[in-house]
Amino acid sequence: MSSFEGKRVAVVGGGSGIGRSVAESALKQGADVTISSRDAAKLENVAESRTGMTVLPLDMTDATSRAAWADRLGPIDHLVISASSAAHGAFSDLEEDPLRSMFDAKLFGPYMTAKAALPHLRDGGSITFFSGVLSRRPGMNCSGLGAVNGAVESLTYGLALELGPRLRVNCVSPGMIRSDAYAAVPETAREEMYAATGESLPLRRVGTVDEAAEAALFLMANTFTTGHVLDVDGGHMIRQYATR
Repeated sequence: MSSFEGKRVAVVGGGSGIGRSVAESALKQGADVTISSRDAAKLENVAESRTGMTVLPLDMTDATSRAAWADRLGPIDHLVISASSAAHGAFSDLEEDPLRSMFDAKLFGPYMTAKAALPHLRDGGSITFFSGVLSRRPGMNCSGLGAVNGAVESLTYGLALELGPRLRVNCVSPGMIRSDAYAAVPETAREEMYAATGESLPLRRVGTVDEAAEAALFLMANTFTTGHVLDVDGGHMIRQYATR
């Protein structure tokens, strides 16, 4: 029997990208799934005709929205927060507002959302956050992004200690993934970025949303894994620099 049979899973960020893949995979394995994000229309499109998947909009950066979401959430076994936000720029040039917005979306929002969900998480359940490889393998003009990823990972360690043994807390740290997180980048430039990064990795390619989602499902299902940051990065930690 699947580890998710009869379980309730809440995926924040379930309307697109890795979060959507986590939600769809958990549903296929027998879970009842609630997907959340700010874009209700996108959520409805994902949940349409999928029995066992429900929509519960949420703006993680808004206290009123978080409270309303928690009131309607009901008991859950697993919470996945696949928040994605990036503010790139040299340390000397990056403005305060985009930096703060990134921390709101990727650290403070998930922090407060997990806190709001805490009373609804059943014993033996889990929380899974998402960070990114720049926390431990920095890139040029990414100091802010590396800092917020590092903060998410530190939060993971602290909560695993504080909330255990009732709950497990883990984190997925993806490398570059083909996803709609890069939708705003023109197609030609986007493909060049994927190719250049892929050339520098041992696997010679970037990852897929399904590969990142599989890591989250493992962390949710494995009952002896907590306080762990799981790299899903194609070997980014031993990468060689891109040649173009």
